[in-house]
Amino acid sequence: MLLLQPMIVLFIYIAIGYGAAKKGIMDESFSKKISWVVINVANPALTLSAVVNGEGTIKGKELLLTAIVALVILGGTVLLSLAMPFLFRVKKEQRGIYRLMSAFNNIGFMGFPVIMAVYGQEALLYAAIFTMLFNVLIYTYGIQTIQKEAKGIEWGKIFNIGVVSSILAIVLYLMRIPTPEFFNMAMSGLSGLTAPLSMMVIGIYLSEMRLKELFLDTRLLLFSLTKLLVVPILAMQVIVRVVDNAMLCGVCMVVLATPAANMTAMLAQQYTDKECAEQAAKGVALTALLSVVTIPAVSAVVF
Repeated sequence: MLLLQPMIVLFIYIAIGYGAAKKGIMDESFSKKISWVVINVANPALTLSAVVNGEGTIKGKELLLTAIVALVILGGTVLLSLAMPFLFRVKKEQRGIYRLMSAFNNIGFMGFPVIMAVYGQEALLYAAIFTMLFNVLIYTYGIQTIQKEAKGIEWGKIFNIGVVSSILAIVLYLMRIPTPEFFNMAMSGLSGLTAPLSMMVIGIYLSEMRLKELFLDTRLLLFSLTKLLVVPILAMQVIVRVVDNAMLCGVCMVVLATPAANMTAMLAQQYTDKECAEQAAKGVALTALLSVVTIPAVSAVVF
């Protein structure tokens, strides 16, 4: 199984974060600081490193195809998210949370490290397209879905450093703009922080949960298995028959199979009540834990 060894490595990183948090070495405050480094430094560097240090050649038409596929996939998950709360009979006040968990996957924190480990730096250029669309949707549809009072769209957050670095990476690639060697080395070094730091954050996150309680929430467990297994397997049956690009298909599989986005819990904490925020945190934690097993399982079934 192609994805088994990378997922074991990521699980080790998660275990380190979990163990350090249990011993009091790392806490919630520390995890927020690590998250900032991952989001604002390591992930953007990983995207740029894929271009300045990569040896692959992706044609402009393939990037356009990726944008179309990403639009269809993310649009499809948004449409599916409208039905998921009713399918699992979620109470009214938590429907917004389940919609977010259905629509948005952890492309940056978990998707990028998995894609890098399995498909190499070249594949990250495909993933960058998904990241840009993800940011636009999470700060528009995402916020509008769960906030109690209608407010304006936070355009400043849409064009964050993740989106800017993705756009810059594509411009550098398409225009073949040379970059100095010190810049290339810096991006390569910083990109190496992404996988261990992001997984340790998930481990710290899990340490704050009672793992037994996560698995006793039957509705959340069934929802998580549907999201992590049923949806990606069914979607990939269509994608592999329509898209004639093995690497893009692999990226699509990882994007679809990754757990609920950490942003779900962050937005819930900001825009909802305590009960909904706790449910979002449980959903993010449970899907992250299960994905260590389900991502290789989806890969084995699809490929």
